[in-house]
Amino acid sequence: MRTDIIIRPEVEKDFDEIKELVIRSFSEGTDYSDGTGEVALIDEIRAGRYYIPELSFVAELDGKIVGHIMFSHFPLSASKDVANYDRSITKTDIVMLAPVSVHADYLRQGIGSTIIKFGIDRVKERGYKGIQVEGNPAFYNTLGFETSSKFNIYPTNGYPLQDPNCMMYQETYPGSLDGISGYVIYDMYKNA
Repeated sequence: MRTDIIIRPEVEKDFDEIKELVIRSFSEGTDYSDGTGEVALIDEIRAGRYYIPELSFVAELDGKIVGHIMFSHFPLSASKDVANYDRSITKTDIVMLAPVSVHADYLRQGIGSTIIKFGIDRVKERGYKGIQVEGNPAFYNTLGFETSSKFNIYPTNGYPLQDPNCMMYQETYPGSLDGISGYVIYDMYKNA
């Protein structure tokens, strides 16, 4: 855990700096995205009813934003039929962690795991039952996430998964996801 960074909720004056950070984080830190899709996702979340401002965080080091994460409300669909998802949405007490961005100059220095652990603690304090994330299992498994199918939650469409194990969930307390199941349909953000 990094102790030299300040983690706080994002505010509107941060948005331009966050956008630049996300673009550089993905374009320079991954081989699958240039960051524009992630910026669009952030804009969709902020513009809709699933946005939780107090669970969207930045990490600062020496006054510079070096990390950003968002947790947003995330209902599941009872149906995997994308055309009918809006009629089968199941309200849950689940949040989605996405996207996770670390400034390209600070990758692999513990900032991402520090801000995620901080955020998970805030999610637990607010009484949510689970957290969904899509990403590299080798990283997220170390933070307590497990394959979503273990919890009877399955992907449908949206961001292409490199592997079904890339969609993961974490219970906020033992058994908190018992009785919750369904399908992940990202298109709901576009209509929120």
